[in-house]
Amino acid sequence: MAATQKDRSAKTAAKRKSRGEEELRLHTLAGTRQALADLMAWNGIEEQGEAMTLMIHHLHGLGPAGSAQFLSAPRHEITISENVSHKLQLAYNRESLRICHDE
Repeated sequence: MAATQKDRSAKTAAKRKSRGEEELRLHTLAGTRQALADLMAWNGIEEQGEAMTLMIHHLHGLGPAGSAQFLSAPRHEITISENVSHKLQLAYNRESLRICHDE
């Protein structure tokens, strides 16, 4: 007699548990999905899990210093133009005068 779907699922779950396998979920925006799709296409990889596993192992192989550049989040640099700086200074001065006048 063939095994039922329930039996096959239980066997698969037991095998995964014995191997220490754990499911990782990743929610992404369209840009991240497209970047992963591009990486997979460039390298002939069809499974997303395989691509992510390979990337994790290759990054780990670079060590702490080597992988740091790939795992640091890009930060936006905020610059305030001279015109905006001048307007902020005027607003600050006005508020300062108002507070002094109220006291």
